[in-house]
Amino acid sequence: MGLEDADTVAQGVDLPADLFGAERETEFAAGAPDGFSRLWVPHRMAYVADHTQPGAADCPFCAAPAKSDADGLIVARGESAFVLMNLFPYNGGHVLVCPYRHISTYDEASAAEVAEIGFLTQHAMRVIKEVSGCHGFNIGMNQGEVAGAGIAAHLHQHIVPRWRYDSNFFPIIARTKALPQLLEEVRAQLASAWDVTS
Repeated sequence: MGLEDADTVAQGVDLPADLFGAERETEFAAGAPDGFSRLWVPHRMAYVADHTQPGAADCPFCAAPAKSDADGLIVARGESAFVLMNLFPYNGGHVLVCPYRHISTYDEASAAEVAEIGFLTQHAMRVIKEVSGCHGFNIGMNQGEVAGAGIAAHLHQHIVPRWRYDSNFFPIIARTKALPQLLEEVRAQLASAWDVTS
Protein backbone atom coordinates (compact mmCIF):
# COMPACT_ATOMS: atom_id res chain seq x y z
CA MET A 1 0.00 0.00 0.00
CA GLY A 2 1.46 3.40 -0.97
CA LEU A 3 1.34 6.56 1.14
CA GLU A 4 -1.58 8.02 -0.85
CA ASP A 5 -3.57 4.80 -0.41
CA ALA A 6 -2.79 4.87 3.30
CA ASP A 7 -4.06 8.46 3.56
CA THR A 8 -7.29 7.54 1.76
CA VAL A 9 -7.88 4.58 4.08
CA ALA A 10 -7.09 6.69 7.15
CA GLN A 11 -9.55 9.44 6.09
CA GLY A 12 -12.44 7.14 5.15
CA VAL A 13 -12.33 4.72 8.07
CA ASP A 14 -12.31 5.23 11.84
CA LEU A 15 -8.87 3.82 12.72
CA PRO A 16 -6.51 4.42 15.62
CA ALA A 17 -4.73 7.74 15.16
CA ASP A 18 -1.23 6.24 15.32
CA LEU A 19 -1.91 3.50 12.71
CA PHE A 20 -0.70 5.72 9.86
CA GLY A 21 1.21 8.22 11.99
CA ALA A 22 4.95 8.55 12.55
CA GLU A 23 5.35 4.77 12.39
CA ARG A 24 3.94 4.84 8.85
CA GLU A 25 6.67 7.19 7.64
CA THR A 26 9.48 4.93 8.79
CA GLU A 27 7.68 1.79 7.60
CA PHE A 28 7.45 3.06 4.03
CA ALA A 29 10.68 5.10 4.01
CA ALA A 30 13.46 4.16 1.60
CA GLY A 31 15.74 1.57 3.17
CA ALA A 32 13.39 0.81 6.05
CA PRO A 33 12.89 -2.88 6.86
CA ASP A 34 9.72 -4.46 5.44
CA GLY A 35 9.92 -7.99 6.84
CA PHE A 36 11.53 -9.51 3.74
CA SER A 37 15.07 -10.79 3.42
CA ARG A 38 16.91 -10.01 0.18
CA LEU A 39 19.17 -12.30 -1.83
CA TRP A 40 20.86 -10.22 -4.49
CA VAL A 41 21.47 -12.32 -7.61
CA PRO A 42 22.60 -9.98 -10.41
CA HIS A 43 23.86 -12.91 -12.49
CA ARG A 44 20.19 -13.83 -13.09
CA MET A 45 19.76 -10.67 -15.18
CA ALA A 46 20.68 -12.92 -18.10
CA TYR A 47 17.24 -14.50 -17.67
CA VAL A 48 15.42 -11.18 -17.29
CA ALA A 49 17.13 -8.81 -19.71
CA ASP A 50 15.84 -8.56 -23.26
CA HIS A 51 17.79 -10.72 -25.66
CA THR A 52 17.10 -12.48 -28.89
CA GLN A 53 15.76 -16.01 -28.68
CA PRO A 54 17.07 -18.49 -31.24
CA GLY A 55 14.99 -19.25 -34.30
CA ALA A 56 14.72 -22.72 -35.78
CA ALA A 57 17.86 -22.04 -37.87
CA ASP A 58 20.13 -21.51 -34.85
CA CYS A 59 18.26 -23.36 -32.08
CA PRO A 60 20.46 -25.91 -30.26
CA PHE A 61 17.43 -28.16 -29.64
CA CYS A 62 16.64 -28.18 -33.37
CA ALA A 63 20.30 -28.85 -34.26
CA ALA A 64 20.89 -31.73 -31.83
CA PRO A 65 18.77 -34.40 -33.61
CA ALA A 66 20.73 -33.90 -36.84
CA LYS A 67 23.92 -34.98 -35.05
CA SER A 68 24.94 -38.40 -33.84
CA ASP A 69 23.62 -39.30 -30.39
CA ALA A 70 27.08 -38.84 -28.85
CA ASP A 71 27.73 -35.47 -30.54
CA GLY A 72 24.22 -34.18 -29.83
CA LEU A 73 24.28 -35.54 -26.24
CA ILE A 74 21.06 -37.39 -27.06
CA VAL A 75 20.00 -40.16 -24.69
CA ALA A 76 16.96 -41.43 -26.62
CA ARG A 77 14.85 -40.57 -29.66
CA GLY A 78 11.10 -40.98 -30.00
CA GLU A 79 8.71 -40.31 -32.86
CA SER A 80 7.88 -36.70 -31.98
CA ALA A 81 10.20 -35.93 -29.04
CA PHE A 82 13.66 -36.81 -27.75
CA VAL A 83 15.77 -36.80 -24.57
CA LEU A 84 19.14 -35.08 -24.31
CA MET A 85 21.58 -34.02 -21.62
CA ASN A 86 21.36 -30.49 -20.26
CA LEU A 87 24.57 -28.72 -21.25
CA PHE A 88 24.46 -26.70 -18.00
CA PRO A 89 23.14 -29.26 -15.47
CA TYR A 90 21.87 -28.46 -12.00
CA ASN A 91 22.83 -32.00 -10.96
CA GLY A 92 24.51 -34.97 -12.60
CA GLY A 93 22.02 -36.75 -14.88
CA HIS A 94 19.95 -33.60 -15.57
CA VAL A 95 18.18 -34.27 -18.89
CA LEU A 96 15.72 -32.40 -21.09
CA VAL A 97 12.75 -33.76 -23.03
CA CYS A 98 12.09 -31.76 -26.21
CA PRO A 99 9.70 -32.07 -29.13
CA TYR A 100 11.44 -32.10 -32.51
CA ARG A 101 9.13 -29.32 -33.63
CA HIS A 102 10.29 -25.77 -32.85
CA ILE A 103 7.42 -24.65 -30.60
CA SER A 104 7.75 -22.46 -27.55
CA THR A 105 4.97 -23.40 -25.14
CA TYR A 106 3.21 -26.53 -23.95
CA ASP A 107 -0.17 -25.43 -25.25
CA GLU A 108 1.26 -25.43 -28.79
CA ALA A 109 2.18 -29.13 -28.56
CA SER A 110 0.04 -31.68 -30.36
CA ALA A 111 -1.67 -34.51 -28.50
CA ALA A 112 0.99 -36.91 -29.84
CA GLU A 113 3.80 -34.64 -28.63
CA VAL A 114 2.22 -34.25 -25.18
CA ALA A 115 1.80 -38.03 -24.87
CA GLU A 116 5.37 -38.76 -25.92
CA ILE A 117 6.87 -36.03 -23.74
CA GLY A 118 5.01 -37.64 -20.82
CA PHE A 119 6.13 -41.15 -21.74
CA LEU A 120 9.77 -40.10 -22.23
CA THR A 121 9.71 -38.21 -18.93
CA GLN A 122 8.45 -41.28 -17.03
CA HIS A 123 10.93 -43.59 -18.71
CA ALA A 124 13.82 -41.17 -18.16
CA MET A 125 12.97 -41.09 -14.45
CA ARG A 126 13.11 -44.89 -14.27
CA VAL A 127 16.40 -45.03 -16.17
CA ILE A 128 18.04 -42.28 -14.12
CA LYS A 129 16.91 -43.92 -10.88
CA GLU A 130 18.25 -47.29 -12.08
CA VAL A 131 21.60 -45.87 -13.16
CA SER A 132 22.23 -43.33 -10.41
CA GLY A 133 20.20 -44.46 -7.39
CA CYS A 134 18.75 -40.98 -6.93
CA HIS A 135 16.13 -40.39 -4.23
CA GLY A 136 13.84 -37.96 -6.04
CA PHE A 137 13.39 -35.56 -8.95
CA ASN A 138 12.60 -31.98 -9.83
CA ILE A 139 10.55 -31.91 -13.04
CA GLY A 140 9.28 -28.82 -14.77
CA MET A 141 8.97 -26.49 -17.74
CA ASN A 142 9.75 -22.80 -17.72
CA GLN A 143 7.36 -21.22 -20.22
CA GLY A 144 8.69 -17.99 -21.72
CA GLU A 145 11.60 -15.71 -20.88
CA VAL A 146 9.63 -14.08 -18.06
CA ALA A 147 9.38 -17.50 -16.38
CA GLY A 148 13.13 -18.08 -16.55
CA ALA A 149 13.42 -20.20 -19.70
CA GLY A 150 16.98 -19.93 -20.99
CA ILE A 151 15.83 -21.02 -24.45
CA ALA A 152 12.20 -19.96 -24.44
CA ALA A 153 11.76 -20.42 -28.17
CA HIS A 154 11.89 -24.24 -28.03
CA LEU A 155 9.78 -26.15 -25.51
CA HIS A 156 11.75 -28.40 -23.15
CA GLN A 157 11.03 -30.19 -19.91
CA HIS A 158 13.70 -30.49 -17.21
CA ILE A 159 14.23 -33.73 -15.30
CA VAL A 160 16.69 -33.14 -12.45
CA PRO A 161 17.66 -36.10 -10.25
CA ARG A 162 18.05 -35.33 -6.55
CA TRP A 163 19.83 -37.13 -3.72
CA ARG A 164 19.49 -36.62 -0.01
CA TYR A 165 22.01 -34.02 1.08
CA ASP A 166 22.99 -33.25 -2.54
CA SER A 167 23.28 -29.54 -1.73
CA ASN A 168 26.57 -28.19 -0.43
CA PHE A 169 28.30 -24.86 -0.02
CA PHE A 170 29.81 -24.71 -3.53
CA PRO A 171 26.82 -23.14 -5.34
CA ILE A 172 26.36 -20.56 -2.59
CA ILE A 173 29.93 -19.57 -1.78
CA ALA A 174 31.77 -20.23 -5.05
CA ARG A 175 28.86 -20.10 -7.54
CA THR A 176 30.11 -23.51 -8.66
CA LYS A 177 28.23 -26.79 -9.05
CA ALA A 178 30.28 -29.90 -8.34
CA LEU A 179 29.46 -32.62 -10.89
CA PRO A 180 31.14 -36.02 -10.42
CA GLN A 181 30.89 -37.23 -14.04
CA LEU A 182 31.35 -35.75 -17.50
CA LEU A 183 28.23 -35.23 -19.63
CA GLU A 184 29.44 -37.76 -22.21
CA GLU A 185 29.86 -40.45 -19.56
CA VAL A 186 26.42 -39.88 -18.08
CA ARG A 187 24.83 -39.81 -21.54
CA ALA A 188 26.45 -43.14 -22.45
CA GLN A 189 25.27 -44.75 -19.19
CA LEU A 190 21.69 -43.53 -19.60
CA ALA A 191 21.56 -44.48 -23.29
CA SER A 192 22.88 -47.99 -22.52
CA ALA A 193 20.23 -48.50 -19.86
CA TRP A 194 17.38 -46.95 -21.87
CA ASP A 195 16.13 -50.07 -23.67
CA VAL A 196 16.82 -52.50 -20.82
CA THR A 197 15.01 -50.55 -18.10
CA SER A 198 11.33 -51.30 -17.74
